[in-house]
Amino acid sequence: MIKTRSELSRRKYGLSSILRPIEPLQTGAMTKTLEHQQPLGSGFTAFTTTDEVLAGIDLTGKNVIITGGHSGLGLASTEALSKAGASVTVAARDTNAAAAAVAGIDGVQVEQLDLLTPQSIDAFAAAYVSSGRPLHVLINNATAVSRELVVDARGYEATFAVAYLGHFQLTLGLLPALRAARGARVVNVASGSHRLTDIRWDDLNFTGGYDSNLAYGQSKTALILFATELDRRWATDGIRGYSLHPGISVATSLHKESGSLYDLAQLRALGLIGGDDQPIIDPEREKKTPRQAAATIVFAAASPLLDGIGGVYLKNCDIAPVDSRPLTPEMLAAGDISTDLAPYAADPASARRLWALAERLLAGSVQ
Repeated sequence: MIKTRSELSRRKYGLSSILRPIEPLQTGAMTKTLEHQQPLGSGFTAFTTTDEVLAGIDLTGKNVIITGGHSGLGLASTEALSKAGASVTVAARDTNAAAAAVAGIDGVQVEQLDLLTPQSIDAFAAAYVSSGRPLHVLINNATAVSRELVVDARGYEATFAVAYLGHFQLTLGLLPALRAARGARVVNVASGSHRLTDIRWDDLNFTGGYDSNLAYGQSKTALILFATELDRRWATDGIRGYSLHPGISVATSLHKESGSLYDLAQLRALGLIGGDDQPIIDPEREKKTPRQAAATIVFAAASPLLDGIGGVYLKNCDIAPVDSRPLTPEMLAAGDISTDLAPYAADPASARRLWALAERLLAGSVQ
């Protein structure tokens, strides 16, 4: 159950009031974390497609779960992983729509999952674990966007509840199956939008005023921190965590649904679509086809180049560099927006704090 909170103030936070300088953190744990956040020299680029990433990789016998794997970048990832031989379970709230979207794709099945409903998450995870199948790859891909404040039945802001809390609960529920794989990957589809904001520790649910872009940015920061802490906790079990920025693909359904943050006029103003309302493809400036944008997702899921590596944030099918520059309103106005890793999104102390907070939130307590 979700409910809108249109009666609340719609005052937007000014960006200058929420953006804080990005300070390089000098703790030993942070230094160690950032040491691993160095590009590999994978040989791939912003133009790389899913087919190129998976060329020569045989995923026969591998089981994959992907949330929202029936639309947008999720669908492009489902198609690519299936083509490489994987058995893919698409977890979707609307199973009829999902089944129609993946019809004809070999090795794909659809199961019901509502990431805003704890009972649905528990049921999905329990059913998969009881099947006895190991889980080699979990792709936490689904997200939620809304122009106004939406909360779930618990009162949690929906973008954060779907992208982070729902996936956190799902991942913990699937832990036995991930362990059974004896080598598994958890892939969190984040975004360069994490640079808009750190975790809003004092107001996760935007009770003081809602800003849809900041809500989206916070959810993506949370996913990066989640992958960092998951990898620290579970690497000894053979489970590695990754987060990533896929790039912008306006051709995906995310921008076409009624809940989109942007209408066509705004997309034109942002230079994402042309006068014919068709997507502008310019990978060097983050504007990608679905198969280019999904390439980093399948890179995280299956590339042998990441064997033995985890807890890193990726983009363009490689480990992304760190960018410690503060994000200012002036940079935003000029379109000078880096999608590299902000140090606060790799802070081990924040990652541990967020994990503990999620445990309390799922238990129904914010204390």
